[in-house]
Parts: sequence; structure tokens; C-alpha cells
Amino acid sequence: MEYRLTDFLPTTKKEIELRGWTEVDVILFSGDAYVDHPSFGAAVIGRTLEAAGYRVAIVPQPDWHGDLRDFRKLGRPRLFFGVSPGCMDSMVNKYTANRRLRSEDAYSPDGRHDLRPEYPTIVYSRILRQLFPDVPIVMGGIEASLRRLSHYDYWQERLRPCLLYDAPADLISYGMGEKTLTEIARRLDSGETIQQLHDLPQVVYLATEDNIVGGITDRDIVLNSHEECMKDKRAQAENFRHIEEQSNMMHAQRLIQPFRPLAKHDPSNSCAVVNPPYPPMTTEELDASFDLPYTRMPHPKYKGKRIPAYEMIKHSVNIHRGCFGGCAFCTISAHQGKFVVCRSKESILREVQQVAGMDDFKGYLSDLGGPSANMYGMGGRNKKACERCRRPSCIHPQVCPNLDTSHSRLLEIYRAVDALPGIKKSFIGSGVRYDLILHQSKNEAANRAAMEYARELITRHVSGRLKVAPEHTSESVLALMRKPPFSQFYDFKRLFDRICKENGMNQQIIPYFISSHPGCTEADMAQLAVLTKRLDFQLEQVQDFTPTPMTISTETWYTGYDPYTLKPVYSARSQKEKLAQRQYFFWYKPEEQRNIEQSLRRIGRADLISELLPQHHDNHRADQYSQRPKKEQRRRPRRY
Repeated sequence: MEYRLTDFLPTTKKEIELRGWTEVDVILFSGDAYVDHPSFGAAVIGRTLEAAGYRVAIVPQPDWHGDLRDFRKLGRPRLFFGVSPGCMDSMVNKYTANRRLRSEDAYSPDGRHDLRPEYPTIVYSRILRQLFPDVPIVMGGIEASLRRLSHYDYWQERLRPCLLYDAPADLISYGMGEKTLTEIARRLDSGETIQQLHDLPQVVYLATEDNIVGGITDRDIVLNSHEECMKDKRAQAENFRHIEEQSNMMHAQRLIQPFRPLAKHDPSNSCAVVNPPYPPMTTEELDASFDLPYTRMPHPKYKGKRIPAYEMIKHSVNIHRGCFGGCAFCTISAHQGKFVVCRSKESILREVQQVAGMDDFKGYLSDLGGPSANMYGMGGRNKKACERCRRPSCIHPQVCPNLDTSHSRLLEIYRAVDALPGIKKSFIGSGVRYDLILHQSKNEAANRAAMEYARELITRHVSGRLKVAPEHTSESVLALMRKPPFSQFYDFKRLFDRICKENGMNQQIIPYFISSHPGCTEADMAQLAVLTKRLDFQLEQVQDFTPTPMTISTETWYTGYDPYTLKPVYSARSQKEKLAQRQYFFWYKPEEQRNIEQSLRRIGRADLISELLPQHHDNHRADQYSQRPKKEQRRRPRRY
């Protein structure tokens, strides 16, 4: 399908003139390439503001060197600048867990690494404040969202304060920003100043104690100050329990964190104030966001260039937002919340039909999923109970009895999509929660639907390999991860193998595992290697734990305490410790086996050598024997 230049949000002065505009209301600066697709944040916010009647332009990946012409070229917006690093935290996007440069930047044309700075939210905001000192700046996106209070930065190895202390912006819009940014635009358009917007839900602002809207009340949670957290890691751990709980509550409390306090409740203290979020979106609101007139294509300026992230998702459809899994190392709930909001079947089918009309579509949807593949249609039966709930996870340590775990609505979506003309097959590329499939509730209809879902998933929606994420085998590590016991993986694999056998299919489960997670020891990794070998896995989908801002795992790793119990937790911190754990993933590689054997002996688990490395163990014994003097060899008793 051919699109005109004016079908995209304008990115240059010429494109603004083609629309006949003389000014722009909002200019968005993004660290990503501009892809006009509902999976790319700048496009979503731009289209949302456009639908509300505002003139919006996007400056993707501006050059922050030299004369800063990219920051000047569109001039001054009438209302505000929006600044985002893109779809990922810039440091996660750029570096591996070992702080090495990734092979490519997935959100840049041809995967180039030189098109965004580190911490673009800070860099862009400083430039804009220098060039346009009186224009409001609003930061949004994942980087601002996850750095909205004191947070550990793995790449700088230090505790950093709320992002607003480093970036001279006026507000942070955290979480999914459609409601917040639209209301900011509306109120600025009505004549209010940016300082008058401090009462808005789902924003973060800085203020002295005597300028906090409404003053500090008993309803507010006053966190340990940034300085206290720098002096005492336990104080940071205490803070984070409140931060996570309030991120996942229907009716959250306001969070206030002092910075450079002279004394408790000194009116001159500077504070970061996090207003409670908006309630979760309704299905109608979510549909409206996905039904905006996206072209679903990269901007024409990228013609002939490959944007890796777009290539991965262009034939996929997202069917819900939010995740109630509460995995300790995941940022989804901190950004999207734990309450799952589903699109309507009609909205999903409209987008699938759009995908089916793309010139390069061959009939195969790459993914029909979401943050977790099989949470569509699930939620609390008693909504009043959900409104009072503080649990960060609805399924750990046990599945909440109030949770409706029926897969029936999801099955309806799958079948409706597969019945559309032009759809040969819809694959599920998102991670599947097998604990939801295996859960036995008191509702027999839901249990039957789960088994029906498993059969349909495995026989109709897997392209030979199904991705699942047990993450570990150790019960203690899994408890810290908030993942189900490994025994459930055994149960699911038996179910998977049985269904494949009954249907004459040769398919594989591809499990994901993490090393160096808080609480994980070398002995735990050795046991993981043995258990997965027994299951005949040679692991491919593996990674070292990467401490990313605003996750419970990161705070545990950094502080050394479990934020909920304040008990000490061991973590592998040095490169040597991390590599010692990671090597066990690759027991089948000859070049790793000698080191693994030495490590097993060092940690007192020589009993695992014969099972994990039988051939290498036998060769090692033969080598030892061959090195003995011939006289000693002759004295050995014969074995019959």
C-alpha cells in the first residue's frame, strides 16, 4: 500500500508546510526512528494528541552534536515539548549485561549505534531548555517512567535521584501516557501554566515541601530521602516496597521523596512528588488508541533501510495491556500496571485485516499476544477486592482465588482471527504462562477451557518451537523471581509432549533461563544444568541477570536486601562470579567442560561431574591414569 508523506506526522519544516500549518502545538523528540505503528510510543502519543485536535510534529533521533540544528528546525511549539528515549531504556538498548555494546540498535535504521546518546531524555531536555528556556518540557516513555524516584543505575554503578534532578524538564508523565499527555495539552491550551498542572494524576514534579499541592498529609507516603538511601542501602530497600505496591494499586497513595533534606519536613526541602496514576483504561479507551490512523510503516525517510524492531513486529498484533505476573525482574507492571485491559474482538480483527492488507504479508501473523500471551480476558471477579489489593502479583506465591483464569475469551479471539480471509496461521510469539494453563480452579469450565487452550495453542499456533520461561530450577531462586516451582515446568512439558504425540507433531519447547539473579549461587546453576540436561535440553535462550531501573530484583541486587522482608540476599556481583554461573548453561561445549569440572570441585559438588560431564570425566580419569609412572600402572588390580 502506498502512503503520501502527509499520511505521517510531520518531521520537517517542509512536511509541516505540506499540511498547510503555520505553527505546531506539540513537538515530540524521540530516541527511536519514527515508525507510525501502535507499538512505538512516539507514534501513539502523536496520534492521540492529533485525534484530540492538536498539531503534532515528531523529531526522531535528533543530532545532539554540533550546531543542534535538529532541535531548532521546527521552532517553538505553541504548548510544549515532549521528550522520550524511545521504546526501551537507552542503556538496556545499548549494552549487554556485561556492559558490552550490543550488536545493533534495534530501533534505529540499519541497526546503527550512533543515532542516539546515552540517557537521551537528559541530553535532549538540556538542549531544549538551553534553546527554548520558557517552553514547557514533559518527559515520558520507559526511561522516565522507571527513573521517577531514586534508582540504581547499573551502568554508572551508583544510586541516582529522580530523573527531574538530572534533566531540566517540568514534568514526568509516567506509565502509558495517552490520558496524561492529552490532559496536559488541554490544560495548557486553556491558559494554565505548567506549574498549575501539579495536581494531575500520573505525573511527577519537583517542589519544596511548602509548595506541594495540598501539603503533606497523612494519606501521603513520605519515603526515605535520596541522601538517606545513598548512606544506607536498607533505606533504599524499604522505599522500594512502597514504590512497587503503589505502582500496582487501583487507588494508590501519593509518594514524596525528599532530596538534600536539612531536617525532616523542612519547608525548604526539595521533593520529588509522584501523583497516583489514572485508573486502568477501559476497553473502549484502549480500542480508541489502537484504532487511530496509523500507517503501520516507517516514515518514508527510511526507505531502503531496515529497522530491526519494526521487522520483528510488523506482522504482529497486540491484544491487551498490563500483566499481573509480577515477575521480580520485569518492568511491565511498573510501566503498564498489573491490571490487564483487553481490546475488543472487533478492534483486534480490524487491525488483523490491516496487517493482511500489507504488500509483504504472506498469510502468517508472527504474534497475536501481549506482555504475557495468555492473560487476555482475565481479571478479578470481585472488582471491589481488586481495588483494595496490594499484591504485586495475582499468581504468586499462589493464584489468587478471586482471579478468573478462564482462557475461553482468548480462544474466541484466536478462532475469529483464524477465520478471516487471508490468514493462513496466527503464531503466538509472546511468552506463555504455563502456570495459568495448569492452574486448577474451582470453576470446572475454566479448567476445561485451559486444556482446550493448551491443545489449540500447541497444534495450531506454534511454529515448531514454543517459548516459555521457567527462568530457573532452584525453588529458593524462583521464589525471589516470583515464578512458579520448576515442578510445574515438568507438568507442562509432559502435557506438551503428549499433545504433540497424539497429533503426530515434532515440536519443541524452548525454555528461557537466567543466571546471576539475586539469591542464585554457583551450586544452583550446576543443579540447573543437571536438571535441564536430564530433560535433553541444550540451552539456547539464556541470559545473565541485568539490573534495570525500578525492578524488585535490581533493588535486591543493589541493596543486598529483599525489600519485602529486609533479609539479606546474596547476589553474584563481580564479572568473575557472573561468568562462573553462566558457564553452566554450556556444559555441552567442549571448551567449557574443563572449567566446569574445576568449578564443581571447588564448590564441593564433584558428585555432579559424572552426570553432567560423563565423557569428559572419563577422559580426565584416563588422563590421570596415563600420567602415572608405568610401575604404578602395573600395580593396579585388574577389573573383571
